[in-house]
Amino acid sequence: MISTVFGFLLTLGVLILVHEWGHYQVARWCGVKVLRFSMGFGRVIWRRQKSADDTEFVLSALPLGGYVRMLDEREGPVAPSLLGQAFNRKLLWQRAAIVAAGPLTNLLLAVLLYAAAQWIGVKETRPLLSAPVAGSVAERAGMRAGDWVQAWQDDDGQWVPVQSLNELRWQVTQHALRGEPLALEVSDAHGRGRRQMRLALDELGVRDIDAAVMRRIGLGQAFSEPILGEVKAGGPAAQAGLRKGDRVLMVDDRLLTDAAELFERIRAAGQGAGDTARSMVWRVQRDGRELTLTVTPRLVRDGERRIGRIDAYVGGPLQTVLVRLGPLDGLHQGLVRTGEVALLSLRMIGRMLIGEASVKNLSGPLTIADVAGQSIERGLAYYLGFLAMVSVSLGVLNLLPLPMLDGGHLLYFLFEGMTGRPVSDQWLARLQRGGIAILLLMMSVALYNDVARLVGLH
Repeated sequence: MISTVFGFLLTLGVLILVHEWGHYQVARWCGVKVLRFSMGFGRVIWRRQKSADDTEFVLSALPLGGYVRMLDEREGPVAPSLLGQAFNRKLLWQRAAIVAAGPLTNLLLAVLLYAAAQWIGVKETRPLLSAPVAGSVAERAGMRAGDWVQAWQDDDGQWVPVQSLNELRWQVTQHALRGEPLALEVSDAHGRGRRQMRLALDELGVRDIDAAVMRRIGLGQAFSEPILGEVKAGGPAAQAGLRKGDRVLMVDDRLLTDAAELFERIRAAGQGAGDTARSMVWRVQRDGRELTLTVTPRLVRDGERRIGRIDAYVGGPLQTVLVRLGPLDGLHQGLVRTGEVALLSLRMIGRMLIGEASVKNLSGPLTIADVAGQSIERGLAYYLGFLAMVSVSLGVLNLLPLPMLDGGHLLYFLFEGMTGRPVSDQWLARLQRGGIAILLLMMSVALYNDVARLVGLH
């Protein structure tokens, strides 16, 4: 709980500070007088101002945003001696630069954060895969349990090394959304017998990625040996005589390849059953001996289906690798990842607007707080990567052409540049009211999604 609250406040604080600093710094470069730099809204709880002519820096009670208040004739009278420092008196390109500086600084921050995470190094799961889903794209391509994905082929025909399972999944997602096939080079778990395969992701015809699509792709989970971990006292596994460390060799006279297959066999024992799950005959290895045990899972509900559970952890430890890049490679990766996440965010927003993607993809402060806390507990590099992702989202969101957002103001400036006159005060008032309504709707949907995730509705 403490890490969640701390992570949330730290995340908001850093992103808001950087965003508003972008507006503030470019305003000063353009000769605009900045009256107040505020972190948060509402009642002021801390302030600092060197003199009456300097910028007032304040910390306010509500930490869900911030603002930079500049000298502007539209907001109050301006002394004749200060007219040259008023925002509204500046050239059009200067005003546009000041407004765009906030979200662009967030995008620049994301590049640096992604790069820093790569410089520090992140412990990732090795791209060693379990058996693919039956009938999936991966199975048709010839993928097998224990395959180690070594590289993927880019648009120039170059083979790019795959360092982690997350990186592999990212490339699969990107190629599926673009409707492009993905060529992979794989080997066995020891790096021998390299071969090439082609995932026909172009045949899926998908515009959104969800659990059903990923199952159609069928990329296996991380490979894990079919070994039992902790066994819950009194559960089906314990009652059958299973113990921690048992290696499962066979189930119902069928050899096992990995923990994922064992997990699916256990779940399948509950399908089509009556009041009890179907019993299974297990062949296990323990302390150099082989034992035959009868295991009867218990029935549980999984949505509309009934599945089997044995109340024991299935699978051995996953193989991991430390992914770390040098200064230039890390910076390049930060730039590439920022661009990819920004484009993915824009594509998702566009699909939600035309109804091709669910608004359930919107997340709010509760989800941010939860993930922030989890990433802090995992380590600095993970938190920097999370912070970068949220910074990209904030930058992209603020560039949308909606009133009340920076992108809306840029749209006003575009109109002024094309017509030679600013948007009228009457239209500004109307657009502001519409913008507030849209933002409130988006915030309400995001908060609802947060609550629904917490209570298990999504």
